[in-house]
Amino acid sequence: MTTHACRSCSSPLKQLFADLGATPLANSYVKPELADRPDPVYPLRVFVCSECLLVQADAFASPEDIFSDYAYFSSFSDSWVEHARRFAIGAIERFGLTTASQVVEVASNDGYLLRHFVEREIPVLGVEPARNVADVARAAGVPTECRFFGREAAADLKARGHAADLLIGNNVLAHVPDINDFVAGLAMLLKPEGAISLEFPHLLQLIRNVQFDTIYHEHFYYLSLLAVESVFSRHGLMVFDVEELPTHGGSLRVSACIEEGSSTRRISERVAKVRDDEANAKLTDVDSYAAFQGTILPVRDGLLTFLRQAKLEGKTVAAYGAAAKGNTLLNFCGIGTDLIEYVVDRSPHKQGHLLPGSRLPIFSPDKLAETRPDYVLILPWNIASEIVSSIDAASWGGRFVVAIPHLQVIG
Repeated sequence: MTTHACRSCSSPLKQLFADLGATPLANSYVKPELADRPDPVYPLRVFVCSECLLVQADAFASPEDIFSDYAYFSSFSDSWVEHARRFAIGAIERFGLTTASQVVEVASNDGYLLRHFVEREIPVLGVEPARNVADVARAAGVPTECRFFGREAAADLKARGHAADLLIGNNVLAHVPDINDFVAGLAMLLKPEGAISLEFPHLLQLIRNVQFDTIYHEHFYYLSLLAVESVFSRHGLMVFDVEELPTHGGSLRVSACIEEGSSTRRISERVAKVRDDEANAKLTDVDSYAAFQGTILPVRDGLLTFLRQAKLEGKTVAAYGAAAKGNTLLNFCGIGTDLIEYVVDRSPHKQGHLLPGSRLPIFSPDKLAETRPDYVLILPWNIASEIVSSIDAASWGGRFVVAIPHLQVIG
């Protein structure tokens, strides 16, 4: 076991949640000229704190190693861009944002969300640590600072007049090694009557739907409302609303404010509902987390059985989506080019590279129509419907396969 402490409350970590062995960093795509070099691998283990119940992974790579040059660009998912557009329109109305307001997004990626506020002439600022991604946002007309966010960044931004009426962080809270520094920065940058909106995959859905492939080194945390409220309270923040979303296999959108000014906020009944759901699923009992490891083994065995049988039958298999979650799945299962020929992805930033660990070559989606595989394994299962509708596999007799939460053949 481990003897290190919880990153949120400093209690000793003893209870194992999941152990996926030693794997490379999920977003460390390999250049072809480096194919003969072995991938650095790190233990991928996750524990739960017995005190604050924050589920968290061991850390073996620094944020600078992971995020300074990043391969994920949000704009290459049509469904995610549309999700962002709907949020922006709703937030403008809900929070009464005007041309006199200030919207700040932490981990703003390529500006996929803030551009919708820019179109309404609402002042925005993105904070994005990956230089290559921040450059794309700036080129699209979204003001963006390239830096990691925490107390120091928040103090600087506030001093320069960027205190936020709306402070957004989508799929970033899980990525910050020092969660107290990050949340303290949120509280510092928020105006007294402002609102924070954070989205993150819900631990409850990860457990229910065996979404172990969402575990990778870039994700330091796997978040419940229970654990988030604990760390928020420590920094004077209060959750006043929570929405359950279908994104990323089931996410929460948490709305929070400064607790001292909370008298103007009505706490939604949805907060109590999610708290009850987590309690009923025994997320309040540290011992219940130990059962998760046993649920992931049938998923691995089912996928390997399918792929090996397809090979015996002379069927060809390709994969769609050079996603981080796919890399966790492939590496945990020990799958390589012996069972899957290649993977395709829309992002030109990934095409021409190899997946870490499995070393599957990455091509444009046009490769599927050229080679006509019998099966296409969809690795980013959270956008499976988007992928199925974009590829006419039926025209050559191909079928789609999804492995999570259990093996399904589509078409």
